[in-house]
Amino acid sequence: MAERFQGVDFYAIDTLLSDDERMIRDTVRNWVEDEVLPVIQESYIEGRFPSDLIPQMGELGMLGANLPEEHGCAGLNNVAYGLIMQELERGDSGVRSFASVQGALVMYPIVEFGSEEQQRQWLPPLASGEAIGCFGLTEPDYGSNPSGMVTTAKETSDGWILNGTKMWITNGSMADVALVWAQTKEIGDSRGIRGFLVPTDHPGFAARDQKGKLSLRASDTSELHLAEVDLPREAVLPGTEGLKSALSCLTQARYGIVWGAVGAAMACFHEALDYSGHREVFGGPLSSKQIQQLRLADMVTGITQGQLLALQLGRLKDRGEMTPQQVSLGKRSNVNMACEVAREARRLLGGSGILVEYSAMRHMANLESVYTYEGTDDIHGLIVGQAVTGKAAY
Repeated sequence: MAERFQGVDFYAIDTLLSDDERMIRDTVRNWVEDEVLPVIQESYIEGRFPSDLIPQMGELGMLGANLPEEHGCAGLNNVAYGLIMQELERGDSGVRSFASVQGALVMYPIVEFGSEEQQRQWLPPLASGEAIGCFGLTEPDYGSNPSGMVTTAKETSDGWILNGTKMWITNGSMADVALVWAQTKEIGDSRGIRGFLVPTDHPGFAARDQKGKLSLRASDTSELHLAEVDLPREAVLPGTEGLKSALSCLTQARYGIVWGAVGAAMACFHEALDYSGHREVFGGPLSSKQIQQLRLADMVTGITQGQLLALQLGRLKDRGEMTPQQVSLGKRSNVNMACEVAREARRLLGGSGILVEYSAMRHMANLESVYTYEGTDDIHGLIVGQAVTGKAAY
């Protein structure tokens, strides 16, 4: 098996990082080596999330790492946060997805749109991993078109009644709180879709595991069912104003995917390079053969391009200049790259590539979900197309 991971840095990108950014990356890199990789194969085969990792992730400040320290978070810059996502997905997309949902899709909207009381109640335990959150936007019939959602929130004299179903919800079965997006039905309401914090032990709320997954098997994926869930008035996130609020959360999560995809690709390349150096074929190591060298050259080229893209996007985000359209380009480009690297790595490994003791096929299957979730490849392409032409095609 491969030696301890030392990174992929063909263009000396380390020199573009600060000392703190490198230290944070290396801390998470070592944690992934010591804690994630020894358990992820079994978790994947068994189809369960390695929940024993959650307290450690909280202790190391990985949850909501780029959110303010006043809420119990690490307060890191966005490049450091991205590097954390990179290293977590080098372990497994399901591990990065857990942290991404917790931080970008639950904690971020509470910071951005929540009341002070909601922030005091939920952010510290979410940051420490003592509480787990999920994000309920996608529905069985509304994924790429969330504006058509049929989940409703009807205003009553003292609160809200929620009804509806959400699907493909990461962390759903183990969550303590669900951030559910619903169409409001109050008379004269112009705010449309709004976010609600729903404690998962509330009467009428149920979460059911999604069965039969062939991808993201080491991730908790669920359906959420809300039947006459009676919430107090203060359950609504007061700052949410229509679908744009939900989409702004997705921009934060998609940013993490731009980095995470690089991590998955790095894992596959490193494994392929190590294997090809030790595997003897036709009188020499596999790495000495032309076809395999071309494969490895294509892999490292794609990874290097993805690293530079992610780093520049992070610097733009830290300057407050990042746009959602730039995130769409990054998500689409880097996930496509990672899918290609994982596939080529699996092919280079030959028959060994289908074994769970190697990571390429696990990453390859996981990345097929990453390709689809939080905006499909096609939708992100149309977002970029609209940005460069000025014309919407969807």
